[in-house]
Amino acid sequence: MLDVVPHDNEVSPASRQQALLERVATGDKAAFSDLYDEIAPRVFGLVRRLLIDHSQSEEVTQEVFLEIWQTATRFDPNKGGATTWILTMAHRRAVDRVRASQSSRDRDLKVGIRDFSADYDHVTESVEVSVEHERVEKAMSRLTELQRQAIQLSYYGGYSNSEVASILSVPIGTVKTRIRDGMIRLRDELGVAS
Repeated sequence: MLDVVPHDNEVSPASRQQALLERVATGDKAAFSDLYDEIAPRVFGLVRRLLIDHSQSEEVTQEVFLEIWQTATRFDPNKGGATTWILTMAHRRAVDRVRASQSSRDRDLKVGIRDFSADYDHVTESVEVSVEHERVEKAMSRLTELQRQAIQLSYYGGYSNSEVASILSVPIGTVKTRIRDGMIRLRDELGVAS
């Protein structure tokens, strides 16, 4: 004999949903239909609050009900109510979708940044570098010979202050002073704000 779930006021919605879920576990399609009609609006509302997007919310809700149909035998009334079990499942699915969407956006962004090549005007860049190089050469020519040597060895030669001192046969303090004074003069010549 079929289990009939009464819809009168004597049975609470939670008890009715639990009875329906237990019948779904036996493969009862009518019980599944009744359970869907009863709880789908709550499931969709929960999912929609998390996902915002209407069509994704519909998809996730459909996935939740498919999971209910497939896993109803795992429902244990001793661990909680049917509504709680279903809404927890819906919440997890929605959160998974949010994470998957975020991961996808992050991946797309990384790929987009990696593959992005800004329009680059090589001619303009070459002219700017050339003009800047001439300005620096002109400013360097206004330095004393000692300042120019110290700066060229340090900045263009890649030598440390102690190596420059050794090459020029002067104390390291003298090298530091020449470089500092030369850089100040270069800054003034090039009109660079400090």
